[in-house]
Amino acid sequence: MEGSGEHPSPQPPHPGDNRIHEGDFVVLKREDVLKAVQVQRRKKVTFEKQWFYLDNVIGHNYGATFEVTSGGGLQLKKKKEEPTSETKEAGTDNRNIIDDGKSQKLTQDDIKALKDKGIKGEEIVQQLIENSTTFRDKTEFAQDKYIKKKKKKYEAVITILKPSTRILSIMYYAREPGKINHMRYDTLAQMLTLGNIRAGNKMIVMETCSGLVLGAMMERMGGFGSIIQLYPGDGPVRVATACFGFPKSFLSGLYEFPLNKVDSLLNGTFSAEILYAEPKDSASVEESNGALEEKQASKPDNEDSMAEAPESNHPEQESMEVVPQDPEYKEPKDRRSKKDYIQEKQRRQEEQRKRHLDAAALLSERNADGLIVASRFHPTPLLLSLLDFVAPSRPFVVYCQYKEPLLECYTKLRERGGVINLRLSETWLRNYQVLPDRSHPKLLMSGGGGYLLSGFTVVLDNLRADTSLKSSASTLESHKTEEPAAKRQKCPESGS
Repeated sequence: MEGSGEHPSPQPPHPGDNRIHEGDFVVLKREDVLKAVQVQRRKKVTFEKQWFYLDNVIGHNYGATFEVTSGGGLQLKKKKEEPTSETKEAGTDNRNIIDDGKSQKLTQDDIKALKDKGIKGEEIVQQLIENSTTFRDKTEFAQDKYIKKKKKKYEAVITILKPSTRILSIMYYAREPGKINHMRYDTLAQMLTLGNIRAGNKMIVMETCSGLVLGAMMERMGGFGSIIQLYPGDGPVRVATACFGFPKSFLSGLYEFPLNKVDSLLNGTFSAEILYAEPKDSASVEESNGALEEKQASKPDNEDSMAEAPESNHPEQESMEVVPQDPEYKEPKDRRSKKDYIQEKQRRQEEQRKRHLDAAALLSERNADGLIVASRFHPTPLLLSLLDFVAPSRPFVVYCQYKEPLLECYTKLRERGGVINLRLSETWLRNYQVLPDRSHPKLLMSGGGGYLLSGFTVVLDNLRADTSLKSSASTLESHKTEEPAAKRQKCPESGS
């Protein structure tokens, strides 16, 4: 699920409307399995070894449950009224039940024939119950467990959910925890709370969690305020952010800035020429790669194709055309489409440069309301550099999957100063089953959801903040730790 910063533009939301529209991002749920998809007509979706189309969900409310029919269609499943309390025929215990595989009269061929006839999964489950010789001898709890197991296997029931921070974080943690650095959903909630994420804030975030932390911050801020995202590499990864389906108004307060330009911004050597000069350097490499590819592709072609080759040697064209990380790139068919693609690519690059300059201006003010760091890199150099952009009396939160890097970061912050209320914490989570007469903790639980280092910024002391006095401060500390000369002289006298 990795990719560049480009992602499908979400459809504008309909305020006060809880219905599903074409182009919306939704989360499919079957039992405890989740998957985020975009609603598109006549697009085949594969989920839990089944394929279907989402055409029929358009117009229904979120939270609706559908059943997969033959042909890949989805049929709305109406809620059936539960029967009144009837005395079920059940046994007292399961001691006399022997699992020899002969209790079920229906064979696999019979079940397959029922599926081929188009019989729904609910009816298949009912026939399995009727043809089981040991079902009535089981206890009531065992019967419920049997029915639940068969429904999971034969009933294809899917619920459409609206994306949220909790749902998406649970989905990522269950399906691809490595994409979010094994950050558990309760740890993400602690980050949002400790970081004081709220509307109107000016936040800085550095994360490599596929955009999940960024999306959680945007959801909590509600489109009010500004977020500066620092990214490594060529561009920010916002795959999880796109799954939230934010409107375009939310993106107006989102800025990005390359991480490798932070030092120049701190030193005061950053300028617009740096941003304008960098694509030219990378374009030269792309030009050479593109020229080689074009030469290799033009060898088996005729002379007409070779006649068009010199026209593609312009540096502007190749820098726009050969972009291997652009998912929307498609080889233009004619010259006119090539020209349009080049112009569109130039326009997007110019917009990106403007966004970088706006982000640099916001960072230069050094009055951010908070800092969130959740990356796969070592947190110490990141935090020590980015704290200079945060205003005093503001919170910062650092996430790491392991404890040792945060311990080192804790020590460095204590030596540096300028922070108070440092706290290294780990949340503990355990799920419970809540059912009548059988509520208990679940047997399987998460081993760990990562560690958090949080604190508040304060104004540095004049002695440590002034670089000219650092040498005198070091000499003063050395005198304090050194043993006085008088005491060193007394030791040999007492020994004699």
